[in-house]
Amino acid sequence: MIQKVSFSLLKTFYAAVALMLLAATTAQAELLIRVTEGADSAIPLSVVPFSESGSMPSGDKLSSIVQADLAMSGEFRPLSPEKMLSLPSKRSDIYFRDWRMLGQRYVLVGELTRNGDRVEARYELFDVNREERILGETAAAPASNIRSLAHHVSDKVYEAITGVPGAFSTKLAYVTLDRANGEARYRLQVSDIDGKRAKIRLESKEPIMSPAWSPDGKKLAYVSFESGKPAIFVHELRTGQRTKVADFRGLNSAPTWSADGQSLLMTLSKDGNAEIYKMNLQTQKVTKLTSHWAIDTEAAWDSSGEGVFFTSDRSGGPQIYYMAQPGAEPRRITFGSRYNARPRPDSKGEYVYYVHQRDGAFLIARTNLKNDEETVLTRTESDESPSVSPNGRMLIYATKQSGESVLTVISSDGGAAYSLPASEGNVRDPAWGPIVR
Repeated sequence: MIQKVSFSLLKTFYAAVALMLLAATTAQAELLIRVTEGADSAIPLSVVPFSESGSMPSGDKLSSIVQADLAMSGEFRPLSPEKMLSLPSKRSDIYFRDWRMLGQRYVLVGELTRNGDRVEARYELFDVNREERILGETAAAPASNIRSLAHHVSDKVYEAITGVPGAFSTKLAYVTLDRANGEARYRLQVSDIDGKRAKIRLESKEPIMSPAWSPDGKKLAYVSFESGKPAIFVHELRTGQRTKVADFRGLNSAPTWSADGQSLLMTLSKDGNAEIYKMNLQTQKVTKLTSHWAIDTEAAWDSSGEGVFFTSDRSGGPQIYYMAQPGAEPRRITFGSRYNARPRPDSKGEYVYYVHQRDGAFLIARTNLKNDEETVLTRTESDESPSVSPNGRMLIYATKQSGESVLTVISSDGGAAYSLPASEGNVRDPAWGPIVR
């Protein structure tokens, strides 16, 4: 009976899986970016189309990718090139008075040069009011990898202005589902954070859930039902090698990596009740971290790597708890509604994000860990699976808009939103990858 309750809770926390089985179509799908809401406080910035020397690759222009990246962060409001009074490519061509007239704070200019099979970008970022250069760099990449070069430029610009590393060169993992000829096909996919260059990493007739990135960005852990019951796998992305690490009796779910990549937090019900365990991936030894008659699940390490956030129904319904160290008495974090689940702390130890139920809707909320203040960040009704960017400045989650399944990126304070719907089908369970140097 306890085991049945465990699976029932899993079904509740991952209701998206059941919804995905309904009305799914085709999901081969790269994601499509769509602006849904901007932030009033966004900084005016102009990304001037870069001048070009030599034959450039077809497809999106580098400067267009940079502009879209910075807009997606919610912290910048790029000026449309059609509204620019001139298109300078170096400092000597810039008339700062014109950019001040347009209300711009920063202007990015640059030149692209094709040298054989490589493209070189020379770019400079200027503070318009001070008429000072705050960033100048030359970077290069293979002509076939212009998007990576563009994301690199975006990261550098973002950091020069905010002082925080950019996360535009990171990756997303997510699960899509389509049903062809009455047969479900689940696909674990990895893409750029703007949804481009998506690649299928695993395909199955059975559900795939809860992808989680290793801290070096080389592996994914996830739950697969391919054997008829949930089991946890670790997947090496470069080679495609998969290792089944947890296939105990009952529930095997919700893997999360430690900061050193040597262990996984997971939920197991092998001893009867669903509890939080830590598994050493070298020895496969598991250590029980919680022991309670209630169901404990969905654990995540705090920013120090010592404490653990998790979901528990020990107070009568799903709530977020925090255990400062293994064996310590857990402390309840959330009180604002009868349902709060799937905690995801940021990397600085300032906030924890989670799914929050209010007035019948499932929303994304956060709690300030210093003063316990709760803020609801979203306004749609079926939000789930929040994942925080590695720099703590953005958040991605899954939701429904106009009947379609989409991923939405918002600034961490909820001030801007950009939706990334799959071109067809359903998309769920996003996981934001780490910054890899």
